[in-house]
Amino acid sequence: MPANIQVILSQDVDKVGKSGELVRVRPGFARNYLLPRQLAVPATDAAVHRIEHERAVAIVRTEKARREALASADRLSALPIQIVQKAGEDGRLFGSVTTKDIEAALKRQGVVIDRRKIELAEPIKAVGSYQVPVKLVSDVSAMLKVEVVAK
Repeated sequence: MPANIQVILSQDVDKVGKSGELVRVRPGFARNYLLPRQLAVPATDAAVHRIEHERAVAIVRTEKARREALASADRLSALPIQIVQKAGEDGRLFGSVTTKDIEAALKRQGVVIDRRKIELAEPIKAVGSYQVPVKLVSDVSAMLKVEVVAK
C-alpha cells in the first residue's frame, strides 16, 4: 500500500481542504486529479515557505482591514443621515427610499460606502427614523441612523 503524499491546495476542494492548506492525499489522487487540474501543487520546501508567508501577509492584511472597519463603524454610527422625499399627508412616501438613496446621501456627506454593504431589508416607504445596518467586513457592521422627512 503506497504512503500518502503532501500537496498544497491551490483552490478549495470538497472533502479535501481549503485553498492554501497542506494536506496528505493518496499519490494517485494527486497525480491523476489534483495536479493536472491545477487544484494543488507538490509540497516542496519552497512552496511550503511561500504559502506560510502568504498566509502571514493575509492575516496582517485582514487585521488591518478589520481595524479600519471598526473606525469606520464608529464614524458611521455617529453620522445622522437625512433624506428628504415627497410624502402624502399620512406620512407615506411617493416612491421609496432605497439603498441607492442612502448611498447618495452618504456621498454628499463625504462618506463613500458601496450600496451592496447597506443591508436594507425592504425599501423605506414612510416618514420617520430608521436604524439601517451596514456590513463593512465579515464581522464588523455599523448601525446607520437614517431620518426620512417630508418635502
